[in-house]
Amino acid sequence: MRTLYPFLALYRRHSGRIALGILLAILTLLASIGLLTLSGWFLAGSALAGAAGLFGFNYMLPAAGVRGAAITRTAGRWAERVVSHDATFRVLQHLRIHTFTRLLPLTPGIIARYRQAELLNRLVADVDTLDHLYLRVLSPLLSALVVIVVTVFGLSFLDNALALTLGAAMLAVLLLFPPLFYRAGRPLGQDLTRLRGQYRQQLSGWLQGNAELTVYGGLAHYRRQLDQTEAVWQSRQQGQSNLSALAQALLMLVTGLTVTLVFWLAAGEMENYPAPGAMIALFVFAALAAFEALGPVAGAFQHLGQVMASAARLSGIIDQRPTVTFPAAGPETADSAQVMITDLVFSYPGQAAAAVNQLSLAVPAGLHVAILGHTGSGKSTLLQLLTRAWDPQQGTISLNDKPISHWSEAALRSMISVVPQRIHLFSATLRDNLTLAAPGADDHQLVGMLHKTGLEKLLEGDGLNAWLGEGGRQLSGGEQRRIGIARALLHNGPLMLLDEPTEGLDAGTEQQILLLLRQHGAGKTLISVTHRLQGLDLMDRIYVMDQGQFIEQGTHQQLIAARGRYYRYHRPWVG
Repeated sequence: MRTLYPFLALYRRHSGRIALGILLAILTLLASIGLLTLSGWFLAGSALAGAAGLFGFNYMLPAAGVRGAAITRTAGRWAERVVSHDATFRVLQHLRIHTFTRLLPLTPGIIARYRQAELLNRLVADVDTLDHLYLRVLSPLLSALVVIVVTVFGLSFLDNALALTLGAAMLAVLLLFPPLFYRAGRPLGQDLTRLRGQYRQQLSGWLQGNAELTVYGGLAHYRRQLDQTEAVWQSRQQGQSNLSALAQALLMLVTGLTVTLVFWLAAGEMENYPAPGAMIALFVFAALAAFEALGPVAGAFQHLGQVMASAARLSGIIDQRPTVTFPAAGPETADSAQVMITDLVFSYPGQAAAAVNQLSLAVPAGLHVAILGHTGSGKSTLLQLLTRAWDPQQGTISLNDKPISHWSEAALRSMISVVPQRIHLFSATLRDNLTLAAPGADDHQLVGMLHKTGLEKLLEGDGLNAWLGEGGRQLSGGEQRRIGIARALLHNGPLMLLDEPTEGLDAGTEQQILLLLRQHGAGKTLISVTHRLQGLDLMDRIYVMDQGQFIEQGTHQQLIAARGRYYRYHRPWVG
């Protein structure tokens, strides 16, 4: 149960709505009990009064009571559904935000250990499962407890013994059924949570690797594994359904036995009442209606095992300490940026070879530097170290003569404009995707930047309100790349870090973007990593990187004259 405590704290944020939802559930249940109890008494009393009752039996008051209870039950059920669902969605919203907020600082040092499908499953499915805690556990239990107390209290005015008998039977169900079915359902819940995650990971792998599996003949084998996992998952779901059916069957049996007992006792207790038959009907129908409150309780705790397993899976990730931490305060931002890297060494976890090895680099403010090298030479790793996605094992990185480990995260992010190798677009409008980098930018600035980056066609139709869809799927790779560049230019930090900024662009667009970057970057410090040769002659300095080290450096003319690696990149047929 301790695994649920951190998440229960998030529930307290919406305690008002949750309490109102439970209150409305109690009101609805009491109205239902009152409706059936009063109806039973009214019908029995009317039948006993017969034709003579037309003159002496009060039909109007009970009929009004029945109608009032029916209206209250209907309105209460509707209001309870509205309030409970609103509270649930708000809780889920905060659960997702809380989980994502805790996940974000773990990127990429700890997150890299998990597959994307597993992370998505925990962020979506496991968080969704936590809503069972309110809807299927807390609300039914608290509502049933209050209904028992109120029902016993109300019936005690008519007969203490019958009221206490009914209350004892209901309380026994409330105390025995939850722990009994929690123990029975806990292994099933844990298996369901594990198998759901396993199946989604396998399905994601099957879809993403379908082409490779087809080429190498592994598609049928992988599909069999997927089918086996699905079969076991369905068998556990069937087991949980069987357990739910057993809980309801036992509740029906207890309900029948209790109603029979109340009927038998009432027959003896009501002998001295003026209309004993009507009073017997009242207690019998009250017992039937009261057990309606225990319907959700019967199987409530069998879902608790699944909730706890999901909470444990989430806690297993979000409770980890980030590999990179930022101080609360540090150096203040500036209009210029100079970078100094000294004897930098970094190896990825689990890899013996260093991705960056004894590397040093000095970039004065305003200098434009290109780092050239083949895939795997350490270029992108160097940019990640500059943004503190990772911390090096040895060496130092300084920004404006201050170690970047001394900068607060907000200050460091405001100093740096980044064009990553992979552009992330969100299922939102074009405006929303641009203002992520510059929340204060107005529409005039956004439109101007789209024109500068050659994206004016995106303004056709809905303009900045155009919906990009999940991952910007309606855009080409080149358009996505230019949106990333537009973001970096809108952010307008004094240090620009570009990771393959012209990848996927045609020659004409590439020249346009390179010219734009040079014009916009005038006076800014710019570090661009690439394996492409276009535009390098415009750079102030070029570094050739291999195996985590700089093997050549100089201007374009100096490196061509040296006839080394850079020269061979330009003239691969030489040597």
